[in-house]
Order: sequence, then structure tokens, then C-alpha cells
Amino acid sequence: MSQSLQVFMDSRSRKTVIITSIVLLLAGIAGIALPRFMSMAVAFFAGWLMLVAGSIAFYITWHGFRDRWVVWLKPFILITVGLLILLHPVAGAAALGLVLAVYFLLDGFSGVGAALELRPRRGWAWLLFNGIVSLVLAALFIAGWPFTSVWLIGLFIGISLFFDGLSLLMLGLAAGTNRALNQTC
Repeated sequence: MSQSLQVFMDSRSRKTVIITSIVLLLAGIAGIALPRFMSMAVAFFAGWLMLVAGSIAFYITWHGFRDRWVVWLKPFILITVGLLILLHPVAGAAALGLVLAVYFLLDGFSGVGAALELRPRRGWAWLLFNGIVSLVLAALFIAGWPFTSVWLIGLFIGISLFFDGLSLLMLGLAAGTNRALNQTC
């Protein structure tokens, strides 16, 4: 027999969860309304992130391991891939699409698992629904790749963020408050 997890939040945590859920809901709505913009924003963000990481790796390699050629591979790959994504964001979006499909699969499985752990607590069905939505998004994305990547990434990220926010909001509203937690905080 498995033990169920009890969800208690103090008032500060509950407020933080609800505010975070509203931000996620708004970001999700933006992604659904402007899917191409969201796709390109994700591609540019990933490209810049890799470029910055590559520059940091370059700096560290230059100052600590400059005589070892193998160590130069990491900064070279990060900078090259980051520049390729920034210069060719549509192709970068297609590549990121495969990564996102894997993300949605893992997010779906973890959401379903978390929901089953919380069952029969209030709000568990929202987590289950969120996990199922992520699994459906992964299947749809894989079926249309690479042709739909330019707009599907933004749309699916928007949908995922929206349901992340919705499930977090429902969980925050359904969570009980523990008076002992409120007295110690």
C-alpha cells in the first residue's frame, strides 16, 4: 500500500504558487495568440544561451586548459551551434522541435506520475490532465515535424504553459493550509 502525499502550504507559499500560476497562464495565452513569435523567441533565446555558454567555456578554456585541444571542442560546438541557430532561426526551430517533443514526453510522464502519487487528494486530477495534455502535444509534434516547427513550437509551448499555470492554480487553490506552518513562518 503506497502512502499519499499531503499538500499543505503556508499562506506565503500559497500566494507565491497562485502568482506564479497567473504568470504562466498569461505567458501561455501569449504563446497561443502569437505562435510564430513564441517559436522565434524560443529559438533566439536558445541561440543566445548557447553563445553565452560557449563564450564562458572559451574563457575558462583559455585561462586554464589552453594547451589541451580536446577541451576546445565544447566552446567551439556551443558557439557554432548558437550562431547557427541565431543566423538560421527556422532551421533552429525545427531542431529545437525534436528537443521539445522529448520534453513534452518527459513532462507528460512526470505529470501523470505526480498525479497518481497525489491521488485522491484535491487537485490531483488537474495534474493528471496536464500530463495527458503534454503527452498529446508530444505525439502531435512528432507527427508534423519538421514542417510545422515554425509555428507549432510557439503554440505548443503556449498550450503547455497555459495548462501548467492552470494546474498549478488549481493545486494552489485546493491545497490545505497547515496552521503549524503558518505559526512558524
